[in-house]
Amino acid sequence: MKDAKDNPQDTRSRRYRSLLLNGAALLAVFIVVTTYQSRNMLATGDEVAPELRGTTLEGEPYDLEDAGSRPALVYFFAPWCKICAASADNLNRLRRWRNESELEMVAVALDWSEAEEVRAYVQRHELDITVVLGDSNVARQWQIYAFPSYYVPTRPVVARMDRRLALKVTVPFLLVGRGLTRTVR
Repeated sequence: MKDAKDNPQDTRSRRYRSLLLNGAALLAVFIVVTTYQSRNMLATGDEVAPELRGTTLEGEPYDLEDAGSRPALVYFFAPWCKICAASADNLNRLRRWRNESELEMVAVALDWSEAEEVRAYVQRHELDITVVLGDSNVARQWQIYAFPSYYVPTRPVVARMDRRLALKVTVPFLLVGRGLTRTVR
């Protein structure tokens, strides 16, 4: 009589069960890490988003309010962040899918020493979006404690001149890179 271990269907069933359990465990870790990392971010819902004004990498003034009624993606990054580097291509892909008239996209550089450091990052990753040189005040107002962080502020239905936060995301750092706990300058 054959042993149950020799049955190919039992072996296949065990593999599927193992794969399903591993996938569920990975998903649980992802959810826990994401929840933990976004705990200090701005609340969503009726909270008014902070203003975002600054100077672009090209030296031009920038104000997020100039986006008007268009939805916006605000991407906070640090030039030294390895996860930011890995996700930079996603910004270019999104820009190809949604042009400037459909979606305002702005990358805000934080924790940088010299503008040239940011410029090298932008050139290396061929970013095709507006880059604003942020500082510790911007990081504090937007409650940025990890990189990269994204916010998607949208206009409320009522004709008010403010932005409301619709979504907040901090990319989970499952792969720990150098300097992920740096203090924003």
